Formats: sequence, structure tokens, C-alpha cells
Amino acid sequence: MTGVLAETAWPAISDDVVVLVPLGSTEQHGPHLPFATDSTISAEVARGAAERCRGLDGSAPLIVAPALPYGASGEHQAFPGTVSIGTEALQVVLIELVRSLATWADGIIFVNGHGGNIQALSTAVPQLIAEQHRVAWLPCAVPDGDAHAGHTETSLMLHLAPQQVDMSLARAGNVAPMRELLPVLAASGTRAVSPSGVLGDPTGASAAEGSVLLGSMIDSVLRRIAGGSVDQRGCLRDPGAGGVR
Repeated sequence: MTGVLAETAWPAISDDVVVLVPLGSTEQHGPHLPFATDSTISAEVARGAAERCRGLDGSAPLIVAPALPYGASGEHQAFPGTVSIGTEALQVVLIELVRSLATWADGIIFVNGHGGNIQALSTAVPQLIAEQHRVAWLPCAVPDGDAHAGHTETSLMLHLAPQQVDMSLARAGNVAPMRELLPVLAASGTRAVSPSGVLGDPTGASAAEGSVLLGSMIDSVLRRIAGGSVDQRGCLRDPGAGGVR
């Protein structure tokens, strides 16, 4: 088994396989990053976790499903190119994905790369757990990461897909803490708080830091899976979170 579902033939699927489903979005990430940023990051975090687990004694095999490229991105809808299916539709998609995967997989874990998907996950996953499915979700997150298209995501994309990043267009956006921005952002969307769509400062980003950030995210995924403890939202806790939930 290759560790990637799309590259695997059905006889290679074992009975104890756990499926990682990357969740992303198709939404603006400022003038310098592509619409697929969240999907790219979540897919690579999931792929890295599956690769790290291969051959480990006592660990269930992990296989990475194709990333879901559409999420709940209504806060970015004022920017051309954004495609959002909204929270309610995403919730239904998550439920049906798990009901299908559960017919052959021993467990399902959503690897989420977009904060706008959390509401759907926090509703759908507890419902699925109540239906006796072995399912959970976890975030692609690092301590002190900025919110959107800033230092964190730009560094990751410079590492993962540098040909898709145009640093000549990278400029600092709104750098205020999210707790201050959230009321206006929730009511009026991202453009109301940042005309460029950037929340943070991407100008000092680097591929070298992106490599470190990716490793940190993969470490968190593996700790969460090994710990096996979920909160009331169905999210796997990180026993070494350092402030990341």
C-alpha cells in the first residue's frame, strides 16, 4: 500500500486501515498565494503523517484520501475566485463521507487546513461518533501561527510549492489579533478588515521556516492520533500542544 488512496488498488486495502481525509478550501490567500493553499497544506500534513507511520510497530496503517478542496469560506466571498459550499452543505458532505468510508475503513480522521470548516466539523463529527463511527478531526496548527496568508502559510507554501508563491506581491495585511478582528470579520467578511485579504505579515516568510512548521504540524498529528483523546467537538487533543488545541 502506497499510503495514498488515489494511487492504491483495492486489494491492497487492509482491514485495519485508518483514513486521513484532508480538508481545505478554494479561497483567496492574498495577492501572493494560490487559492489551493489550505488544501495543499492539509494534504501534505496528512501525507507526511502517513509516511512517518509506515513500518512503526503497533500502529494502524494510515492512508490519505484525496483532499476535499471546497469548504465553508463565506468570509472570503467578496474576493473573486473564492468558492464556498457553506457550513450546512459541508456538514452533510462530512457525514456522508464517513458513512461511506466506514464500510471498509477501521477509522477516519479529518485533517483540517481551514478554520472556516471547524463549525461543520464540530457538529458533524460528534453526530457520527454517536452513530458509533470511529471518527475524529484535528487541525493543521502551530503555536503562535498567524491567521491567514501571513507568515505561517506563506512559509509553508514556499516550502511545499514555491512556484505558486509570488513574494514580489507579498505585503503585510491586518496584523491585529484575531480576537479583535473576529466580530467585524464574522459580520462583514475578511475584506472589511483587510482589503488585500491578508491577516498577518508574510514579508519575512521563508522556505526553511516552512519546513520546520510542516514538521511541527506532522508531529502534532502523530501525537494526537497516539493520544486518542477527543474533546466535545470530536477533535483529537494534542498532549504536547503548547497552547494549540
